[in-house]
Amino acid sequence: MKQISFVLVIVFCLMDQLMAQNKPVNSRIDLMLLQGAYEKVIDTCKQILAYDSLNPEIHYKMGIAWQNTLEDDLSLNSLKKAVTLNPQNSGYNFALAKAYYGKGKFKMAEPLLTRLCSMDSMKWPYSYYLTNIFMQSGRFDDAISVYKRFLMKDSTNYIYLDRMAFAGLKKGDFPLAKDLYKKALSTNPGDLTAIKNLAYCYSSAKSADTAVQLLSKGIEIDSSDMDLYIRRAQINYSRNYTKRALDDYLIILASGDSSEVYLKRAGIGYCYNLQPREAIVYLLKAYGTDSSDYETCSYLGQCYYKIKDMKNSAYYYNRAIKILRPVNAQLGLTYVLWAESQKGYGNYPDAISGYLKAYDIGNDPNLFMIIANIYDEKLGNKEKAIYYYQKFLNNFKKSKMKFTPEYVEKIQKRLEFLKNPPK
Repeated sequence: MKQISFVLVIVFCLMDQLMAQNKPVNSRIDLMLLQGAYEKVIDTCKQILAYDSLNPEIHYKMGIAWQNTLEDDLSLNSLKKAVTLNPQNSGYNFALAKAYYGKGKFKMAEPLLTRLCSMDSMKWPYSYYLTNIFMQSGRFDDAISVYKRFLMKDSTNYIYLDRMAFAGLKKGDFPLAKDLYKKALSTNPGDLTAIKNLAYCYSSAKSADTAVQLLSKGIEIDSSDMDLYIRRAQINYSRNYTKRALDDYLIILASGDSSEVYLKRAGIGYCYNLQPREAIVYLLKAYGTDSSDYETCSYLGQCYYKIKDMKNSAYYYNRAIKILRPVNAQLGLTYVLWAESQKGYGNYPDAISGYLKAYDIGNDPNLFMIIANIYDEKLGNKEKAIYYYQKFLNNFKKSKMKFTPEYVEKIQKRLEFLKNPPK
């Protein structure tokens, strides 16, 4: 019995020595981490784990070192081991959650962050990552509920106001976003991102004048921010204020951004300002960037016409026609398909309307035959059936489809029958 007690004493003494040794060892590891000696940290941790494999703190520190050497998988394994050995440690859990987050494994990070927030609901770093996950997955209401909790504690905090406003913006709740961005700007009036987002809210709510005023204020704060000019120009252009938009597009182009859309819109601005020669300069540059833009071709045709250059005017109008022709053909086919659907469930008036619109685009006489059949077989309208059978017979030779003599003869007999029914 005495021998057993002696052994236990020896064991406890050894454990005390190991624990006492761990404190300076941990301090040395922390110092190495601060110095960026990550390889030394990893080697030291491996030596310790060789005889103390259940030490969560060493697994954690090795995970941090692996992370800094960009060995993400090894870092995750070490951090997971630390959490498994000590699941209550918030530091281990948070490090693992951030590691998952960094690799885009949000489904793995979310339960860890949710648990951390339940342990301390007012610790912002936990909520910061959790709400980022909510935002990226489109769960805007979940994010807003978290931001509300922090705003109740600190209603003037710019960070909380800005993030909740952005969540409202993404959700489409423009009144909420506007109110919060106003409060945020009262705290930090020079925040250009908040100014842009608030302007977007006003623009979306059909308050374009207020949006333009905000963007103009932003330009006063930083006249080198081209995004402010782009946004203001877009609003003015969409309202047909092409001269105001032109001024901004010229600034954008002068900054070195020669995008086709800005060249084109500058040209259109000059065109509406009755300056066709200046317009041609920018429209030709836009055409050189994208010769398949029918709008550019059409405005070039218009501007050349205004300066009496009919040869170039005709050339660019012809280019516009060639560009639009395939689109026009596709539109005609779509009308036919739509009409077929209408006919399929018995909506014959709309079906006929669709076939006629398709004819206006493609001039296909076969459509007269389809319309005549509807009037003849579905609506019992003899006069209309006669009219469209006759139109088909008058024009079928113009069709791209080839009709056999037997088919044409059959239509002629049906037409004669309707005109002269047996008594």
